[in-house]
Amino acid sequence: MSNQQFIFTEWVRIQFRDYMAVIGSTLWRLGVHPDMVTVAGFVVVAVAAFVIAQGQYQLGGIILLLGLPLDAVDGAVARAMGRTGKFGGILDSTLDRYADALIFGGLSYHFAIQNEFGYMLLCLAALTGGFAVSYVRARAGEAGLSVKVGLLDRFARVIIILTVLLLPLLMPLGLWVLAVGTNFTALQRMWYVYRNTEY
Repeated sequence: MSNQQFIFTEWVRIQFRDYMAVIGSTLWRLGVHPDMVTVAGFVVVAVAAFVIAQGQYQLGGIILLLGLPLDAVDGAVARAMGRTGKFGGILDSTLDRYADALIFGGLSYHFAIQNEFGYMLLCLAALTGGFAVSYVRARAGEAGLSVKVGLLDRFARVIIILTVLLLPLLMPLGLWVLAVGTNFTALQRMWYVYRNTEY
């Protein structure tokens, strides 16, 4: 894929950049540290995952939806403070992986106690694919290559999981899309790395 590929996530970020800059500056002036926002967002996801594990999909989806802006606010606060260190980004990425594990772990637990092992396996496949997508990007970054291409980046995965939680009738379709799409995206990124590095 070309470096010029249209990436929806980047388009959304550009559209809200000015608003997030105002929010970030305001919170920084109030003494809010970006790492506090990152941890707060993770706590919201943990609560949502617990609710989801009880089979309350829609309530869990609403909690996730309410906490979603925090995923962007921490970066806005970091930019407002002029942060140049690497720890914030590493913390954010690490907690994102734990957040994914909690959400799909909650779903897997619920499906397991309901003896719906097929859905449980789809959740595990989606989680594995999501981890692979992030891992390829991280390792490519170590090699000096920025890899954001692919069908299901994290923003797309979040939108899908929110949709199936809020509209449970779409759960089977959504899980199949995530299970297949995340692993396909990992392969897309591997192919991109292969095409753009020496071997």
